Amino acid sequence: MAIVKSKLLNQLSKNYPNFLKKDLEKFTDIILREIKDTLKRGERVELRGFGIFSSKTQKARISRNPKTGEKINTPAKKTIHFKMSKEMFKKLNNEKE
Repeated sequence: MAIVKSKLLNQLSKNYPNFLKKDLEKFTDIILREIKDTLKRGERVELRGFGIFSSKTQKARISRNPKTGEKINTPAKKTIHFKMSKEMFKKLNNEKE
């Protein structure tokens, strides 16, 4: 099951009933926008206890269309790389700290 923004907001509103849902939505929008903007600038985002997001540039290359065998120029593009923290790794693998 994937988590979507609406489910995240519902969970936050259950856990923090004193906050208005629209304020929680603004808060999550600000956080996600800051993460996007930081990655666009080529910087990394570190969330302690969760992991590190960074952007990497894939070089331009010549690839092949598997259907026709035709060679295609693939331009350079940015990709997102995620490395989870040791704490997250231990939680996912049920290891004790």
